[in-house]
Amino acid sequence: MTSLTQRSSGLVQRRTEASRSAAAAAADKERGSGDEDLETRRGEEQEDDDKGDSKETRLTLMEEGYTSFWNDCISSGLRGCMLIELALRGRLQLEACGMRRKSLLARKVICKSDAPTGDVLLDEALKHIKETQPPETVQSWIELLSGETWNPLKLHYQLRNVRERLAKNLVEKGVLTTEKQNFLLFDMTTHPLTNNNIKQRLIKKVQEAVLEKWVNDPHRMDKRLLALIFLAHSSDVLENAFAPLLDDQYDLAMKRVRQLLDLDPEVESMKTNTNEVLWAVVAAFTK
Repeated sequence: MTSLTQRSSGLVQRRTEASRSAAAAAADKERGSGDEDLETRRGEEQEDDDKGDSKETRLTLMEEGYTSFWNDCISSGLRGCMLIELALRGRLQLEACGMRRKSLLARKVICKSDAPTGDVLLDEALKHIKETQPPETVQSWIELLSGETWNPLKLHYQLRNVRERLAKNLVEKGVLTTEKQNFLLFDMTTHPLTNNNIKQRLIKKVQEAVLEKWVNDPHRMDKRLLALIFLAHSSDVLENAFAPLLDDQYDLAMKRVRQLLDLDPEVESMKTNTNEVLWAVVAAFTK
């Protein structure tokens, strides 16, 4: 996989020592309440540190990945985002592990609730999962939804034009804009970023998650942010979020990311305050 070449485009600039100290102090105050589980809130309200944000600028996990960590290898990552997003919203779960304790990648994905999410892509994926018998595994759904299957009878599962549809959603939310770019022989529709603050804020969250707000426990991290770190790494673009950091910060951030990548998804999925679908997706990308 290839990383983006313009590593510093649109990323958060280096902080001064004073701003880092202030951020660290603020993080210390917030850590006591950082254990709130998104599933207990049914995942319907996405967390946002900025209280002034309107609902129109709250992004799904797929939109966050599209906005902040974009490259040509993100197709499978976006499908992983969909499965995790549906699980965080209480729509999907894994089948029971059984007495012999099936592995995460051997367990089937079950529709827990078919209530509409309000997002066309999520609802389309949920419909496929609900209507498919026998059920499929997380690994299979990533391949089916992205069209990476050798079975011609299952090509109808592929979610088409995902990037374009995500771009349209982001245009409606005021994050992207639509332009025509001239390539001499033809015009192509492009979607440049119009609200750079959202991208910067998301990348800042990723940076802080492994620096100032590091809790050394993935189960105390925001699940959506944890998933974003894993999926950005699997798409080979995570280091772009850390490129503007000072050398010592960069090394520390990558060291802590490595700690996350070295975790055993099977072990983590058995702990409290966990989401099995999230760890199954992680297992699919890190196996």
